[in-house]
Amino acid sequence: MLRKLGLKLGFLTIVVGSVIPVSAGPKPGSITGYVRNSAGAPQMGAAVEVLGSALHSFKVFTDENGFYSASGVIPGVYSVKVSAPSFLPALRERVALRAGSSLVLNVTLNTLFEAIQLGPMRGPADDDDWKWVLRSSANRPILRMLPDGTQAMASKSEQGDGDLKGTLSFVAGSPSAGFGSTSDMSTGFAVEKSIFSSGTMAVQGNVGYGSGSPTAVVRTSYTHKLANGSQPKLAFTMRRLAAPEMNGRSTVLQALALSSSDDFTVGDVLELKFGSELQTIQFMGRVNAFRPFGSVDLHLSPDAVVAYSYATSVPDSRMDKGFDTAPADLSESGPRMSLAGFSPRLEKAHHHEVSFSRRTGKTNMQVAMFSDRVVDPALTGVGDLASDSGDVLPDLYSGTFTYRGKELETRGMRLVLQRKVASDLTATLDYSYGGVLDLGKSDVSVEEARRWLQVKDRQSVAAKFSGTLPGAKTRWIASYRWTDGPALTPVDMFNASAGQADPFLNLFLRQPIPKNAFLPCHMDAIVDVRNLLAQGYVPVMGQDGRTVYLVQSARAIRGGVAFTF
Repeated sequence: MLRKLGLKLGFLTIVVGSVIPVSAGPKPGSITGYVRNSAGAPQMGAAVEVLGSALHSFKVFTDENGFYSASGVIPGVYSVKVSAPSFLPALRERVALRAGSSLVLNVTLNTLFEAIQLGPMRGPADDDDWKWVLRSSANRPILRMLPDGTQAMASKSEQGDGDLKGTLSFVAGSPSAGFGSTSDMSTGFAVEKSIFSSGTMAVQGNVGYGSGSPTAVVRTSYTHKLANGSQPKLAFTMRRLAAPEMNGRSTVLQALALSSSDDFTVGDVLELKFGSELQTIQFMGRVNAFRPFGSVDLHLSPDAVVAYSYATSVPDSRMDKGFDTAPADLSESGPRMSLAGFSPRLEKAHHHEVSFSRRTGKTNMQVAMFSDRVVDPALTGVGDLASDSGDVLPDLYSGTFTYRGKELETRGMRLVLQRKVASDLTATLDYSYGGVLDLGKSDVSVEEARRWLQVKDRQSVAAKFSGTLPGAKTRWIASYRWTDGPALTPVDMFNASAGQADPFLNLFLRQPIPKNAFLPCHMDAIVDVRNLLAQGYVPVMGQDGRTVYLVQSARAIRGGVAFTF
């Protein structure tokens, strides 16, 4: 009897002893997050390994949105390893999980050299198209979205720890922007290297070849980040362009440019950016130019900014489209040249702008007033023209030419509205009013056209949509800019805000190509179309009696492949 009672008590003790630790154990937690590449695209099928003890290690995979969730994780300290084809593995060590908590751990995967993100080559889509929504005419962000406070651990690339980055592109088709355009076949490259822990050395280039003589532009720069947040930058650019035979001799344009810039903040209220560029151009003589620029941003609140900017050259519209057309595309880096009796003329500009920008919810607004003065503007023409007149400068590659216009002096205003319609769709509306150059008489010859040029006030409205197609991950921009009359120059030609759009109908597509496990790089197919319907062509008579045209923007189609290492 006593023996049976002892056996029952022992069995009960074992059962209670095994149940109590389970019921009194710590409550499990979870680790969740998103896995993206350096461009922000979600990575489907990435393997996420939670590594702890031998009994507490397991693996999950990301879904089509790049999201993963590891639930039922016992509290403790873990290492999280993320891997995917064509990417370097990412490891986050000493990830502490408390009882019953949910930890958000976002990870950015890098390729072998990580996607290049040079300052002048950035676009809103590469830097989160809603993080920087409105820009001043100095081509710099003026509104920031505040952090949402979500607990997240930054990846190595987000902490600026990249060492070597590179891109390579092959593009066919000329931008057809008159003399100075790239060849109909070109190769672009860019390499960026971190040195001395706080410095960055970068080399960019574009080599053209095809139907004309080779062209080349190479830019090297050094940026140093100081302890106070300032980032002084020094850059040197070399450019060589071939020109047709003129005045009985072959000509080549060679240009050197030395530029420097710096920026700093005063408290959390005032931001200043300033710099200058010294150019020397050898082309049928020597021309020198000094081009200062600067801007001042006054932050009235986290969502409201008043800005003043000064510029002496037309901004590169390709850098404000939202995507870099092809990495290291320097085809519009200048100089903007024309001819007057076989003598070179360099376009000189002075632009002043005061703007007010405000963000309210998902809507952003900018109101700006500007004053422009452009001496010897370089107008674009379409058609084959002989170069023996001394007043036209043909482009060897695109069938376009450059023509010297009259001085343009105007004042105007701009209104920009931008709204995030959906997570993958942004809509922008731009209204501008200001002066343009127009031809005051029809049926004139090219030689007489300049005499009949005059400044006319025009209104311009642009609508632009941009986003990413779900599933295919195609990044796209479609825009149309309408002007209420004939014009040879765009209204508000210094526009560098989010509302900037080329005249008439334009399309841009960037399609990721499925990754190849044997190539440690990311590939994209690129298509860039300007003025698809060939609108805004103003006819003039050429020397041989054939009709040629002066245009705001010539029709151009470009396409190619870009590789990111």
